[in-house]
Amino acid sequence: MPKGYLIANVTVNDPEEYAGYTGQTPALMERFGGKYIVRGGRAQVPEGESRERQVVIEFPSYENAVAAYNDDEYQKVADIRRRATDSTIILVEGA
Repeated sequence: MPKGYLIANVTVNDPEEYAGYTGQTPALMERFGGKYIVRGGRAQVPEGESRERQVVIEFPSYENAVAAYNDDEYQKVADIRRRATDSTIILVEGA
């Protein structure tokens, strides 16, 4: 079965508030088998446009990635991210 991924492309506007999001999210993602593959770090954008921070979370399946994103507890915490950042979230099935 192909794995699933949650890909976040983020520019943090309020680091203090964003810390409240990053402090809670790993445990919520782990409930659905989520494992951080990329969480910040150096990045280059040789083509196109991107935000400052990249995050990739791997899940056992696409369905797990979708369920993690749609989880009520995660959505409450995601409101912090929405207030503190400009972000794009992508859910994708792996090859």
